[in-house]
Amino acid sequence: MLAKRIIPCLDIKDGQTVKGTNFVDLRQAGDSVELGKHYSDEGADELVFLDITASHEKRKTFVNLVQRVAANINIPFTVGGGINELADVERLLQAGADKVSVNSAAIRCPQLIDDIASHFGSQVCVVAIDAQETPDGWMCYLNGGRIRTDKSLFDWAKEACDRGAGEILFTSMNHDGVKTGYANDALARLADMLPVPVIASGGAGTPEHFKDAFIKGKADAALAASVFHFGEITISELKQYLCRHNINVRLR
Repeated sequence: MLAKRIIPCLDIKDGQTVKGTNFVDLRQAGDSVELGKHYSDEGADELVFLDITASHEKRKTFVNLVQRVAANINIPFTVGGGINELADVERLLQAGADKVSVNSAAIRCPQLIDDIASHFGSQVCVVAIDAQETPDGWMCYLNGGRIRTDKSLFDWAKEACDRGAGEILFTSMNHDGVKTGYANDALARLADMLPVPVIASGGAGTPEHFKDAFIKGKADAALAASVFHFGEITISELKQYLCRHNINVRLR
């Protein structure tokens, strides 16, 4: 069985790492380069860097910051935010990213997924989906959760995989930052229906929440931000906990 991955996430706004609750009420969380190096040294399996206002502000990701983070880590590095064309992907890969995460642009122009997969390989293309459980079911949102679409989480995730996505990063907006656990029922449904790895995002508050995401949610990886940024959980302690519960993780 492949090892489960623990992935810290750096949400970037105005060049600074921030974290909020349900996609709002953002607060400062530290220096991006220092945090990235700390997580790399501590045993994180990967690092995700999301420029969370790039799409909303109609601008490109901070490439110089990506370069600085990449120079200080030795783990796989995924970058997202403001990616609208192949030239953006090329620029970020050259800056040190190993993968790119596309979200709003992919919903607006699904062909972008096909293009990234065909030019750079499916392993480079992570499709991030921000979804919220509504009376109509799980619906996808654009621009950092600001705009609801008519796409359902499950239909869009399947289409993204059919087009060449190498991974699906699913963030539950209902669970984001509230630290009550991941959306395990939705995660398990995605894991059962998709042929690619599913990354859980939104809701981590305790080590048990990670365990549940892997067992109940059948996730391949679990992403978190504030519990790591503010020292509530350390990656080394988390991995030891998961190991004690017979979950296969990479230990240093």
